[in-house]
Amino acid sequence: MKTALIVICALGLTLSASAQKVVRVAPHPRTHVSVGVGLGAGYGYGYYPYAPYWYNPWYAYPPGPGYYRNSRPSKLDLEIQDINNDYKDKIWSARHDESLSRKQRRQAVHDLKHQRDNEILQTKKDYYKR
Repeated sequence: MKTALIVICALGLTLSASAQKVVRVAPHPRTHVSVGVGLGAGYGYGYYPYAPYWYNPWYAYPPGPGYYRNSRPSKLDLEIQDINNDYKDKIWSARHDESLSRKQRRQAVHDLKHQRDNEILQTKKDYYKR
């Protein structure tokens, strides 16, 4: 009885909200409200009957990158990581250099980031040319 009353109230609220007059100041798309009824058990109960209530099998698999193949990074990944680490240190030093004005520090950081991106692109080109 309670469930039927709740469903009727929800349906009435939905219908009354969609029947309101809309005053249009500017053209906007009309919002449509739809009501659906679901039948069946919750997440994962059809697949894993003894799983906890919060378990969602759709997010459990596949496990993650590197699970089905060798998870060692490639030589290119290692080279790019080295370049990023080197430039990260250089950029930190440029940002904290008190002998330069603020504008010069920003310009130095911008130049270092540009050099880093160019070096990464060149490394990728060299790697795939081989």
